[in-house]
Amino acid sequence: MSTRYACASCGASYQTDAVVYRCPRCEAEPSSGGFARGILSVVFDPTLLGAATRGEAPLDPHSFLPIPVPGSRAFPAGGTPLVEPSRLREATGFPNLFFKNDTLNPSGSLKDRASLLVAAQAIAAGERRVALASTGNAGASMAGAGAALGLEVVLFVSGSAPRAKLLQSLLYGARVVPVRGTYDDAFGLSIAYTRECGGVNRNTAYNPFTIEGKKTVSLEIWNQLGTVPDVVYVPTGDGVIIAGVHKGFADLVSAGLAERLPVLVAVQASGSNAIARSFREGREVTLAGTSTIADSLAVSSPANGEMALRCLAQSGGRAVEVDDAAIGRAQLELCNTSGLFVEPSSAAAWAGFLADRANVDRRSTVVVLLTGTGFKDVKAAERLVAMPEPCEPRLGPALELLDREYGSCRR
Repeated sequence: MSTRYACASCGASYQTDAVVYRCPRCEAEPSSGGFARGILSVVFDPTLLGAATRGEAPLDPHSFLPIPVPGSRAFPAGGTPLVEPSRLREATGFPNLFFKNDTLNPSGSLKDRASLLVAAQAIAAGERRVALASTGNAGASMAGAGAALGLEVVLFVSGSAPRAKLLQSLLYGARVVPVRGTYDDAFGLSIAYTRECGGVNRNTAYNPFTIEGKKTVSLEIWNQLGTVPDVVYVPTGDGVIIAGVHKGFADLVSAGLAERLPVLVAVQASGSNAIARSFREGREVTLAGTSTIADSLAVSSPANGEMALRCLAQSGGRAVEVDDAAIGRAQLELCNTSGLFVEPSSAAAWAGFLADRANVDRRSTVVVLLTGTGFKDVKAAERLVAMPEPCEPRLGPALELLDREYGSCRR
């Protein structure tokens, strides 16, 4: 099935049924520093939807994708709930606050949406191997999709990635290659591997189908609300998730199903703030290094930075930075008041809303995107709480423990 692509940098257009990555014209040009050039985006053709799809309520998000997705029952990515957090609505004074809980995807991450589409791409191309680099979530996600659909997954990952995510990938059967270096080192190695050994490369912002897969989250939000939200808070590292969120709503506008885009707010950790700084300073900023508990957001040179900045501009959006202390508080608050255990990168989105809410009308419909479960990084959660020492198995010592640790728990 032939797909049309457009380059975000030079505007060149390509029509092909082959697996493509970056724009060959831009890749051939010498690097001028700043963000990567030549990121391709799939051109959406609303005429392919047909009258039947336009009239469906709810619509099928897969009908907006460039190729059929035959493995969605084996690996059911998407279809996650839109949570109505009653206690936090009351505490913040935002009655139309929602959480899109993508922690309930098969591998516990929003990235399952992209992995399912890349798996379908590999199968359509007659390939049985997918390679990628990851800080943890994308690798575990692709490994899970590969296990469900019979694909070999080769994962290059920084040795400093959270152990739970690496174990998850190994348990799914991925060939895991820990690298003594950064995510950027693993990224380059995975591309060299694909060129030498074949297969499809799933790297985020390298394979344009990663953006396409992630856009389904916006189509679901539109289905669930029955309209476009006013503001969406998106945890942002390399810029692909926010590009996917933007693409989904933009495609709804192109299809004549929506009249506007939501305001998109990119939330970054202050120790990994290349996109936020770039937005604020009006120039492309790359970092010498990163430091944050939100490992999924730790990116020195955002692979999709150029497109992310464009998405913020087109949506009338902005960028917000939050420090690790705010992320930790947000993670604990989501647990204590909503029963949602998310990893630090997802908690960053909530922290971003709390830091930015003075800029939002309280009547607005606000969606905070929760992208990964907290079980992927239990070590980070251990910093937030302390387990009491065991007491003797008698009521007296148990009551003493409750009084000491939690205050009185008696009638």
